Amino acid sequence: MSIIQIAYYNILGVPLLVYLGTLTFITMIIAAVFGLLVMRGKVKFVWHKVFVIITIVLALIHGILAFGSRFIS
Repeated sequence: MSIIQIAYYNILGVPLLVYLGTLTFITMIIAAVFGLLVMRGKVKFVWHKVFVIITIVLALIHGILAFGSRFIS
């Protein structure tokens, strides 16, 4: 299975790449909100760190698939 086939694999008629991008954006917003809540003392720092790591992993996968489907055929 090539990178293009993986990136554009349809789930309910929408490519996987779109889902990964949306999920990355949502986890980035959650990490930012948790960062604010850490500064206010409402959430432990570990939760902010967890969402930052999840965001980085999703962004890397999304970026590799997007770049690979565009420039590597």
